[in-house]
Amino acid sequence: EQLPELRRKLALDVHAACDGDPAVDAPDEVIFCYPGLEAVTVYRLAHVLDELGVPLIPRMMTEWAHARTGIDIHPGAQIGEHFFIDHGTGVVIGQTCVIGRHVKLYQGVTLGALSFPTDSDGNLIRGLKRHPTIEDYVVVYANATILGGDTIVGHHSVIGSSVWLTRSL
Repeated sequence: EQLPELRRKLALDVHAACDGDPAVDAPDEVIFCYPGLEAVTVYRLAHVLDELGVPLIPRMMTEWAHARTGIDIHPGAQIGEHFFIDHGTGVVIGQTCVIGRHVKLYQGVTLGALSFPTDSDGNLIRGLKRHPTIEDYVVVYANATILGGDTIVGHHSVIGSSVWLTRSL
């Protein structure tokens, strides 16, 4: 029952690439030639499986896509529709990252953890939000690093190349 929704989101991701890259001549070019779409397609399917509680396989799927494309998207991340990764190599999207609608990322962007909280014995505390939230209609340019579970990039923001961001804006 989730396949029609998955297909709808993927079609919007293709449109995001067509809308966001003037080098695109046709949707088929995006479908067959863009590693960003390949990584996002695998992520979207893996995310559905992850939400269903399927163990290990979602992570195997996204690591396979990572090896093929250089784009590392954790299946636990939440990514809205009309999402586009342009050029892609080196993009990292962490497990607890939340990304809104109409977001565009360029190569080398990291949406990562700032720190890993530990308990009094030094053991990692799992289940906390460690990765940023990117709201709707945001563009993040090449090699920007946005870190931390409390970091929110507000809607309609533009993050420049090579920015290091650990606070909300």
